[in-house]
Amino acid sequence: MSFITSSKLLTLILVLNEREQKILLGMKKRGFGVGKINGFGGKVEAGETIEEGARRELLEEAEIEAIDMTKVGINMFTFENDPVGLEVHIYVTKEFKRTPTETEEMKPEWYNYSDIPYSQMWADDKVWIPLLLNNTRFMGHYHFSQDQATVLYEKLNTSIRDDDLLERFSFEQIS
Repeated sequence: MSFITSSKLLTLILVLNEREQKILLGMKKRGFGVGKINGFGGKVEAGETIEEGARRELLEEAEIEAIDMTKVGINMFTFENDPVGLEVHIYVTKEFKRTPTETEEMKPEWYNYSDIPYSQMWADDKVWIPLLLNNTRFMGHYHFSQDQATVLYEKLNTSIRDDDLLERFSFEQIS
């Protein structure tokens, strides 16, 4: 497994319609992960809190504004022969303003919980999205091969308290 020397702080927000048992995901049209189905998110900019970054990314990528947001997890993604880890803070919103709209970066689409297209998503999503849908908090580490398709190593902790998610990722919290 590669050693990481630094990490990038990122966000991911998933929009849920619990009444209809649907999740809003988007097809990534450019940049990292192009062609994959994913939630909405990206880099936290200088001067932003993590939550502010998540809200901004959702607005930029799907043109919707989260009314409520709950942090449900933190995942660290590492890649073979890459010393930079991706620390992703994951949020859920169940209420939002505006209509999801395609942008230059993402094409949003609603999926039934039972029909989430995991085969078109990152390989780790099938592990933690079901936890998220069951209101389980989590913190995980996924180490990918150079092809970015194969998970070589994974570690997941679901014994997470809400206050654990207020902090940054820690390898000790998933041990």
